[in-house]
Amino acid sequence: NKSRFVTYAGSSGQEEERPLDEESPEALLELLSDPHSPWALPPGCSPEDQRLRDVAVLAPQLTHGNRVLQLFRSLRIVGKDVDEVDEGLLQLQHLEELTLCANQISRITSANLPRTLKVLELCCNAVADLQGLCAQPPPELQHLGLGYNRLHGPLQDKRLTADFWPNLISLDLSFNNLTDLFGLVSQLSSLKKLRILVLQGNPLALIPTYRGFIVDSLPKLSFLDDIHIGLDERYQFRGLSKQPELIKNEARVVVSIGKIKGVPDPSTLQELEMGSEAPVITYSYCVTYEFAGEETEDVVTEVKIHQSPVVATLDMDNSAWDMREMKGQQECAAMEDPAAHTAKVFVTPGEPWADTIDCSYRKEHTAKDLVGLKDYLRAGTIVSVVEEKVLWWPVSADSEENAVKSGKKRQGLKKESTKGPGPRDKQKKKKKKPRELRSDPPIRRILGSERVALEALLATETLVATVCDFGILITEQLLQSPSQEEKLVRSCPGDRDKKKGKDKSKKTKAKKESQKATAPAKETDLLLSIGKKKNRRPAEQEEECGLQPVPLTVEFQVQLLRWPTAGTQHRDSVTEAEGKAQ
Repeated sequence: NKSRFVTYAGSSGQEEERPLDEESPEALLELLSDPHSPWALPPGCSPEDQRLRDVAVLAPQLTHGNRVLQLFRSLRIVGKDVDEVDEGLLQLQHLEELTLCANQISRITSANLPRTLKVLELCCNAVADLQGLCAQPPPELQHLGLGYNRLHGPLQDKRLTADFWPNLISLDLSFNNLTDLFGLVSQLSSLKKLRILVLQGNPLALIPTYRGFIVDSLPKLSFLDDIHIGLDERYQFRGLSKQPELIKNEARVVVSIGKIKGVPDPSTLQELEMGSEAPVITYSYCVTYEFAGEETEDVVTEVKIHQSPVVATLDMDNSAWDMREMKGQQECAAMEDPAAHTAKVFVTPGEPWADTIDCSYRKEHTAKDLVGLKDYLRAGTIVSVVEEKVLWWPVSADSEENAVKSGKKRQGLKKESTKGPGPRDKQKKKKKKPRELRSDPPIRRILGSERVALEALLATETLVATVCDFGILITEQLLQSPSQEEKLVRSCPGDRDKKKGKDKSKKTKAKKESQKATAPAKETDLLLSIGKKKNRRPAEQEEECGLQPVPLTVEFQVQLLRWPTAGTQHRDSVTEAEGKAQ
């Protein structure tokens, strides 16, 4: 109603009667307060919004010019790419609360802030120092929010003392890069009115004794990292501030890896014939993960390959594909996360295949680079399940053939010299030397890889436990073609001559063994042909084939070691009591 902003006055100066089509102030206020009115305020508006509308109805002359600026008590500008606070803000002479979150502010000139300001929230900006803010700070400021900024290192200028903030009650410095716990606490101890402090997300908060040291050093503090400080907690950490030797500038992290499930059995689809010259293959499985912040160099655990063979035949195409796949995945990971090159990869000892592979791995890491550890926890770690395959070949056939011939000559000489073999000779004939094998370099293949988020450890959490699910692995290991078998037979001429000298009974046995070996191959081909039919649903295929695929999973957890609080000890004692009662 624009007529409300115009005064109707006659020649005598008296106010004329209002036109019939103009609403009264009471009617306008009713339109503003009715929730079904098109002029009603949207939900979530502050009381100042309603007050400004009431003023526009009851005293419209106050909204002219700069008078409206005197009515502002709170100003909120979020996510508008503000990069500077200029002197224009001083026109809001009665401003008490200023929120400038999620902008591009890197420096604030405190001379441009109203002196009546009580709340200043600057989280999610780019503030790197407090020099400009502490030049002429508002004397009545009660809350200062500087979370998620770029404050770093020790604050040597002592900008967080009562000389600059005498009435400060709440201080938020979370998720910066502050590292000097002693220096920061010495400054905050001068703030006599400080009751709420938030420091989580800083590298100094990763120190095991961080919370206990602050609780004992600031006796008037009520909340630390949004957790209330009780009397039992103060009693528990009593005297810790007077023992600086217990405050080490390092963090301790424990990584535990449990059971691996869903690894395909490498011997289900392939079997070796007895006496075949194909290589023996050993399989071992391990878990790799990344960790940053170590200072020592030789910390990577070596892989121990399990030597008990898992019988299978060699598939040259699959081996080449394994190497290409592993190399490609490593290149993709490097492109996605450039910081992954600085992290070190740790490997659990290799374990043989089983339905459930129990790694039972536990390693404690000591990180002295707290800033690097914070970046690592924020980025997370990559957990991978790796299969290591080693090919074991028999020693060269020529040397074995020569050894056999020389042995036959010696036996012929003994027969000529003696009429019959003695009992010792019979025992020697029965004994056979174990076959010597040589191994090729191991072939490693990543069965599954996943990034695990660890950012919760930067807050108040101390444990991240998860089960990495890599999905169901689909593998098709085809049997060797006849051409490859012929190549293997041709490469061993000595064995070919031996086969020619065998009698008919041995040939019949070999035929029977070959028929037994080809039987599972036919069953495998049948299963593969059934699996390739597109008209069948997966559930029907599993019922017909008798397969129950299990997803590849691994148990993984990371624990940040801290001094236990009283609340944690109470929960642990209750849990122990319940366990004893059961």
